[in-house]
Amino acid sequence: MSRDARWKALLELLVERGRLDVEEAAGELEVSAATIRRDFDQLAEQQMLVRTRGGAVVHGVSYELPLRYKTARHASEKQRIAKAVAELITPGQAVGLTGGTTTTEVARALAVRGDLTSGSPALTVVTNALNIANELAVRPQFKIVVTGGVARPQSYELIGPLADGVLGQITVDVAVLGVVAFDVTHGAAAHDEAEAAINRLLCERAERVVVAADSSKLGQRAFARICAAGAVDTLVTDTTADPEEVRRFEEAGVVVLTV
Repeated sequence: MSRDARWKALLELLVERGRLDVEEAAGELEVSAATIRRDFDQLAEQQMLVRTRGGAVVHGVSYELPLRYKTARHASEKQRIAKAVAELITPGQAVGLTGGTTTTEVARALAVRGDLTSGSPALTVVTNALNIANELAVRPQFKIVVTGGVARPQSYELIGPLADGVLGQITVDVAVLGVVAFDVTHGAAAHDEAEAAINRLLCERAERVVVAADSSKLGQRAFARICAAGAVDTLVTDTTADPEEVRRFEEAGVVVLTV
C-alpha cells in the first residue's frame, strides 16, 4: 500500500471512529506499528490529526477531510449519482456547480455527454470550485464562469464577498449542490459557514435546485445550513438510502431519484 493510500485510509478511519490506536491501525492496514507511528507524526505535522499517547484523534470538533482525501469514499455511488444528475441537464442551459467530490463527478459526466460536444455554448457552467473550472476549461464548447473569492484549501472553493458579487449578477437554470449533510428537518448543510453562504446564494439564483448526495449524507446534520429541504427540487442519491428517509423527503416535496 502506498503512503498516500495509507494516509487516506487512516484519515477515513479517524473520521468514522474519532480515535485510533497505533496497534489497531497497524492491524487494519496490515503494516508495522512503526510505519503507523511515522504516519501519525507526519499527519500531525500537517494538522490533519492530533497525536495522543499510543494513537491519534481527529483534529477539532467539526473535522473535515480535505477534498484530495475524500475522492475514494463511496466512489461508485458518486459516479452513478453524477451520471443521473448530468442526465437532468438540457443542452444550452446555465448550470451552477458547487465544490465537492460528487459535483466534481457531475462535471466529468457532463464533459463526456455526446450531445454536449458542440454548441454556442453547449452549456454554461458557473462554479466557485477551482478544480471543476480547471477540468472543464479545456472544453471549448462549455462557457465557464468562475466566481471570485478566497480559495478554501479543504474544498478548493472560492468564498467571501468577491464570490457574492458575481453570483448576485447572474441566474442559472439548475444549481447542483454537493453537501456534507441533508436532513428533512435541518435542510442541506456544509461544515463551513462561508462555503454554505455561497452555496445558499447559488440556490437563490437558480430556477431549480438539485442535491447530489450519497446515502451516507442523508439524515445527517452539519454546522452551517445552506437551505431548507423545501428549497430543493430534486435529490439524487444511491439505492442504499433508507426507504423511510426517502419517504420523508418525498413528503416534504422533494423528488427523490435513487441510482
